[in-house]
Amino acid sequence: MGGVGEPGGGPAQPGAPLPTFRWEQIRQHNLPDDKWLVIERRVYDISRWAQRHPGGSRLIGHHGAEDATDAFRAFHQDLNFVRKFLQPLLIGELAPEEPSHDGPQDAQLVKDFRALRQAAEDMELFEAKPAFFALLLGHILAMEVLAWLVIYLFGPGWVPSALAALVLATSQAQSWCLQHDLGHTSVFRKSQWNHVAQQFVMGQLKHHAKPNIFHKDPDVTVAPVFLLGESSVEYGRKKRRYLPYNHQHLYFFLIGPPLLTLVNFEVENLAYMLVCMQWTDLLWAASFYSRFLLCYTPFYGLPGALLLFVAVRVLESHWFVWITQMNHIPKEIGHEKHRDWASSQLSATCNVEPSLFIDWFSGHLNFQIEHHLFPTMPRHNYRKVAPLVQALCAKHGLSYEVKPFLTALVDIVGSLKKSGDVWLEAYLHQ
Repeated sequence: MGGVGEPGGGPAQPGAPLPTFRWEQIRQHNLPDDKWLVIERRVYDISRWAQRHPGGSRLIGHHGAEDATDAFRAFHQDLNFVRKFLQPLLIGELAPEEPSHDGPQDAQLVKDFRALRQAAEDMELFEAKPAFFALLLGHILAMEVLAWLVIYLFGPGWVPSALAALVLATSQAQSWCLQHDLGHTSVFRKSQWNHVAQQFVMGQLKHHAKPNIFHKDPDVTVAPVFLLGESSVEYGRKKRRYLPYNHQHLYFFLIGPPLLTLVNFEVENLAYMLVCMQWTDLLWAASFYSRFLLCYTPFYGLPGALLLFVAVRVLESHWFVWITQMNHIPKEIGHEKHRDWASSQLSATCNVEPSLFIDWFSGHLNFQIEHHLFPTMPRHNYRKVAPLVQALCAKHGLSYEVKPFLTALVDIVGSLKKSGDVWLEAYLHQ
């Protein structure tokens, strides 16, 4: 084994002894153009390669200068295949006297969580059931056909139109759930198959490694429109007042659920695709709009078909916001704490009491804890792994929070009000 390496060393030469590094050296390499990370006690320089990372440079960059072993295992199904891409990036390994984790982390908890994951693998809980996902796709397609038949058979009156809009919104919401599964590569064994299927679901039927961490989780990086967690204090101390944040729990109902999907997912995404010339995504989007307008323009005319589209998106937006935020906003939101994988996921997420309807309605996102701990696990296995996770939490005194569905929804508004009150207090007393 080589001596302690010098920061900035190049890739390790095949057959040569690996240089060793201490955590104090590794911590110096967490800049946009100079980033190292540690996986299974080996040190990798991802500075240049991060831009080519299939999951995006931001996702892998979030783990810069820290131990990314559990994240690496959580997001990749074929570890031996992925390690081939890591080999050219290898620059050394941790010094023998260095702990595997940077920071005050519970080594026994890390060991027990890895044993839990191995148990889940032995139980084949990472194996998807084709029939389950085929049924999901089938019922989405059936709803698309049903909505069209309602208008075809009963005409474009108010009642048939409202019913069709509700069915289409449900179809779109379930499409989002299915593409979410595909985006987490939990349906097919090969990542490429998941990617192609996701493009189809997103483009023709219709996407957090660091949950609740500012600038690393887009679900909570919503300032300056809404303030959450620690951002409330920061904005108050700096006398920032772009909106009346002490009333954000009220204007949330006006600009949150009604407009998020319509404005963010439609307008902003289309603008991004145009500016960045994402031609494949634009073609998929064009195919969706063409299909929708061809189906409904004969009944409504172009203005009426566009109005139906907006109505569907507004209904879908309500579903999307309430379902995706009920597990996050009421939990701890702040800056990086450098916790181990299990603790970081558990502190930032909670579950909602399961039932057949809630499981379907939420796309199994009511099992948010299991989803974040095992992001590539097919959702139909969350119920099976949940008792193992609960036992781990009980052993280590970790909170495994499960709420009634309505309580989880009410807590969203309560959390917004609490954050707004914190902002006002900091704003007035600094």
